[in-house]
Amino acid sequence: MAAAPARATSPFRIWLLPFAILLGSSIVVFAITMLIDTHDEPDPAANWRLLLSPNPHSALGAISNAAEVVAAVLGVAITVVAIIVELASNRYTHRITELFVAEPINFAVMGFFVLTAIQCLAVSIVFDMDDAGSPAFFPVIGASVALLMLALSLLILLPYFAFVFKFLNPITIVERIRKHTVDIIASKSAYWSVVRKQQEAVRGVEQLADVALNAMENKDKGVSMASADALRVLLLDYQGVRPTLGEAWYAVEGDLAHNPDFVSMSPDVLVSVTERKNWLEMKILRQYQMLYNEALNRMRDMNYLIAINTRLIAEVSLAQGNTELFDLAVKFFNTYLRATVNAKDVRTAYNVLNQYRLLAERTLPYNDGKFAVEIARYFKYYGGVSFNVQLPFILETAAYDLCALNELAYEQDSPSARELLRIFLQVDRESESEVQELSLRGVRKAQIKLATFYLLKGEEALAREVFEDMAGERPERLASIRNELLAIESPEFWEISDRGVNFDYLPPKRKRRMLEFFGWFGDRLPPVPERISGDATLRETMVPASSSAGVIEAIDSGEMPAGIGHGAETAPEEAN
Repeated sequence: MAAAPARATSPFRIWLLPFAILLGSSIVVFAITMLIDTHDEPDPAANWRLLLSPNPHSALGAISNAAEVVAAVLGVAITVVAIIVELASNRYTHRITELFVAEPINFAVMGFFVLTAIQCLAVSIVFDMDDAGSPAFFPVIGASVALLMLALSLLILLPYFAFVFKFLNPITIVERIRKHTVDIIASKSAYWSVVRKQQEAVRGVEQLADVALNAMENKDKGVSMASADALRVLLLDYQGVRPTLGEAWYAVEGDLAHNPDFVSMSPDVLVSVTERKNWLEMKILRQYQMLYNEALNRMRDMNYLIAINTRLIAEVSLAQGNTELFDLAVKFFNTYLRATVNAKDVRTAYNVLNQYRLLAERTLPYNDGKFAVEIARYFKYYGGVSFNVQLPFILETAAYDLCALNELAYEQDSPSARELLRIFLQVDRESESEVQELSLRGVRKAQIKLATFYLLKGEEALAREVFEDMAGERPERLASIRNELLAIESPEFWEISDRGVNFDYLPPKRKRRMLEFFGWFGDRLPPVPERISGDATLRETMVPASSSAGVIEAIDSGEMPAGIGHGAETAPEEAN
């Protein structure tokens, strides 16, 4: 599948195929008309020989008009190219004009048109006729070359337009800017001094961000995403070039220090950036931050892509042992979350937290899971910040992600598992409103899900820690949470979402463990309603009637209808 676009834009498709079709069609049309015209001639071969030895008067007339034809072709080409280049430059970035002028093919084609016009003019001048009108000098080779160049000029016009349209494809421009920037950074040429390299690197990064920003303004989602991806690829390609660069490259001083992304930084921060040798990484991620802020509540797919790319950068840096870049990526993840909370964009937070959790999971094998613990603390912190500004669903989402992280830490026997559990149990706090109360119910549900996981693994001691954390909860609240979790039967959310999961779903095995968990509360909890306990898979494993989880009575507990909980289901409502 990936090879199809490459074939569609190959030189053969752009140049050779259209040229061959036009040339072949021209020959066929001429041959057919010539055959028709010469079929009743006494010597048709003599007429065909005129192609190689034409009548001088006819040749002179053709050559004289050829210069005008080529000039017209050149005018058409320049007009069309100027219009579309200007439109593309205004829509995306002024760098397009620079790249277009620097492209050798454009100079070659335009130059060929000019040479053809000059050749036709020159040949027509050297034609010499005597007083009787007979040719005294007939430049056969010159005339033949002029007519051949004229034919080529006409034949390559349409393929050239196809090349121009491909060249001005914004995604192609993005790739050219990225490649040019990396090539300049890696260049060994004496012309490219350190200062010039820094300037060109900054210019390339900013132009990629400009393309993305302008594309967002014009609703060109594909172009904006391609630009965001190009920034990631540029940063990762740069990691392979870094060892070849000298110390002077990493110094943030002079014009670089006055760049908009660095000018507001204090001297101490600039010194720190120089010591960490990560000014270009900082520059690229600052462009991500700018694009992320512009996309909030407008183009959420761009937010998700930036979060994905930041995660990929962090994962690569971790695999390469570049902890400086990893720490920088984590800081920007936190910056994204802060901006998201400030913009009250709950749906974006829902998906960005997913990427952040995936990063935390990838860090578990490194440094005894300390990176994962650090990220878990940030989950707790930003969940609390969201809770305080009346965005409780973000806290609930963070809780479910911490639940998943705890499960994976246990599966991998990570040394950080105990600390992750401790952080997870500190996520909830006393509610201040009805909405926040619902959110904290979601946090409790996530903690109960983790307890069922521990029980399924035979880790009753860990599940008991969750139980002890809930010991002070109101019985009616715990019973309501239990009933809602029992009622959820579908693992998938009933609307389209990026995660596609139902936070509150527990498979039958874990529901049975949940009943065991609630059985530890004894008679404090009301019994399970009959309409829920009537499920055969649960009824078979009900604990004895002496425990509150096993008594089957038909009561009206006032919980939400079956299948509806306070997990992912609340995301669409709160996101709106």
